[in-house]
Amino acid sequence: MLQPPTGHHLIFDLGNVLIRWDPRNLYRKIFGNDLQGMEWFLANVCNAEWNDRLDAGQSFASAVAERITKFPDQADLIRAYHERWFETLGAPVTENVAVLGDLKRIGYKVHALTNWSAETFYPAQKLFPFLTWFDGVVVSGEEGLVKPDPRIYQRLLERYQLNPASAIFIDDVTRNVEAARRLGITAIQFSEQVDLRLELRQLGIPLPG
Repeated sequence: MLQPPTGHHLIFDLGNVLIRWDPRNLYRKIFGNDLQGMEWFLANVCNAEWNDRLDAGQSFASAVAERITKFPDQADLIRAYHERWFETLGAPVTENVAVLGDLKRIGYKVHALTNWSAETFYPAQKLFPFLTWFDGVVVSGEEGLVKPDPRIYQRLLERYQLNPASAIFIDDVTRNVEAARRLGITAIQFSEQVDLRLELRQLGIPLPG
């Protein structure tokens, strides 16, 4: 028999916690066997710093135009980042989606805090319905802030009236987990080697299985 929920609130990152994301999912199709060329492109042209600006709210149109101005010989590859963005998404992390579903069934409030462009987040909800299961979502592209900026965590806490002392945050990025902990939030760093269900049960969340 499951126990009724405690005062805990669960906060999920999305990319590589509930759904796998990697621009290589797209660019392996384009570069084929030229893995060195792909890695150079992702390190120097459409790199993590550039993607962070998309997550912070810059439009794909302006970000692509800026990159093409800087790397005109890479124009088609840069446009693909926008035109074929949904191919950067991989499969759901099915075990964690099942955890999310169980938390909802038990009666826990669940929220999402994601570094994600607003241009692509809402269309992605149509492809992956579990992205609509949350009681509240803060999307960096709408806020103009990205993790690990403490202001985006505070925005989530204030908007949904969550107590950091009773919140549990799950993210795959070390700096994001550390930022949450500095705000007094219990945080789990997820990786493919982590059993999220077990981690939450050890924190007192009465999940089945």
